[in-house]
Amino acid sequence: MHLRFQRIVESLHPAYERLMAMEPISGAAPKDRVNGIYLFSEGDRHLYVGRAKNITNRYDWHCIPASDHNRASFAFKLAREATGNLKPSYQKGEKSRAGLMLNPEFVAAFMEAKARIRRMSFRYVSEPNPTRQALLEAYVCIVLQTPYNDFDTH
Repeated sequence: MHLRFQRIVESLHPAYERLMAMEPISGAAPKDRVNGIYLFSEGDRHLYVGRAKNITNRYDWHCIPASDHNRASFAFKLAREATGNLKPSYQKGEKSRAGLMLNPEFVAAFMEAKARIRRMSFRYVSEPNPTRQALLEAYVCIVLQTPYNDFDTH
């Protein structure tokens, strides 16, 4: 392993420990304007890790009722699961993202998913460096085995 990469990887665990030691918040965006990674959990079940330049804005995009399917990606995944629309379609039609948002059953599931996310525990940790932030996101996903993260390309 290249020494430069090894040093970065070895420095990720303390940030992970700070994330896990944070007292979770719920129901409102954090007050701090922070670049870094964040974690949504239900009880002891860690569900989703993300990263953002502004965690306060990103929290809101995940769960405010006005967020659309492009901004509330975690809620969209939860709504897919709730309605049995598990396989993404990148073709135009009723199974595409835009098509699903025309389906009243899916829209209801999407709105409920955003409300569910607002009730989840939320933690975050600052990491302003974009490279370290990306590696920390992957590190936390792997360590916590978050089920709603994937690194698949579109």
